[in-house]
Amino acid sequence: MIDLRSDTVTRPTPAMRRAMAEAEVGDDVYGEDPTIRALEERVAGLLGHEAALFVPSGTMGNQIGMRLVAEPGQEVLCDADAHVVTYEMGAAAAVFGISTRTVVSGGRLDAEALVAQVRPRGDWHLTATAAVAVENTHNRGGGLVQPLDQLQRLWNWSREAGVAVHLDGARIWNASVASGIDLATYGRLADTASVCLSKGLGAPVGSVVVASAERIAAARLWRKRLGGGMRQAGVLAAAGQYALEHHVERLAEDHEHAQALAKRLGVDPAGVETNIVVLDDVPAPVVAEAAKARGVLVSQVGPRRIRLVTHLDVDRAGIERAADVLAELLAR
Repeated sequence: MIDLRSDTVTRPTPAMRRAMAEAEVGDDVYGEDPTIRALEERVAGLLGHEAALFVPSGTMGNQIGMRLVAEPGQEVLCDADAHVVTYEMGAAAAVFGISTRTVVSGGRLDAEALVAQVRPRGDWHLTATAAVAVENTHNRGGGLVQPLDQLQRLWNWSREAGVAVHLDGARIWNASVASGIDLATYGRLADTASVCLSKGLGAPVGSVVVASAERIAAARLWRKRLGGGMRQAGVLAAAGQYALEHHVERLAEDHEHAQALAKRLGVDPAGVETNIVVLDDVPAPVVAEAAKARGVLVSQVGPRRIRLVTHLDVDRAGIERAADVLAELLAR
């Protein structure tokens, strides 16, 4: 079965499993797991921040990151298709009492349009905007890489306005590889960020929140409150360490595979910037079921939209076979 539903379906490689088995561990709630501490220090450095915190999932990472910069009764502003409001079960409101408000953009950041929707503090008629959230790359935007000039404009404005920026950087590794922009440049344009190890990097579980040392100290409390305090979890952090050493540069292969799929399936390659290909105006349930019967799994993200995500568990031969199957089905 060729699984193109998501890059979350990857399995740890044999070498990654060996790294996990050999990991030095301790009790992380006590701050005594050396492998986790090394991972946190490494990711903080890569993103240009003071400190970091290993968490079980991207959703927990995003929600903690937003809670660090927004209080109950305040709001976070973001794109209407952002992961934090589409796929995280209303957690900001349900868990933290934080409102969210959205701007329709198609996924591509327009700093001026976003800033225009910010509500000021001090007016008791309005819910004050405490933070804006940016997703890079943008999942439902088809893996779009956010323009650096727009990120810089948003950051510069936020410093003057006293509004924080949270980066949902689940696939920031893809953005960096595709754009050639280093991770620290992206990371320094956000007050808090969450980055994922279990998507394109191929680790089995885990995300990392980065921020200032003071905010990460608070994040540890929130992680514990949410049930995310893990014990000898260095076996998981070791997978993340291995992924950072061996699986970042190879993301370029996934991007090449996405380009090959796009060209074969009639999608404009210029709109495929990383490892996600979107097929629009197709009978999604029919195509998905027929593809599954022929050994190809895809995601239905709408009644007439299918998403294909390339990753390290599907090689070029698998991509070509999937393209053959899907091309034949679409031709019908």
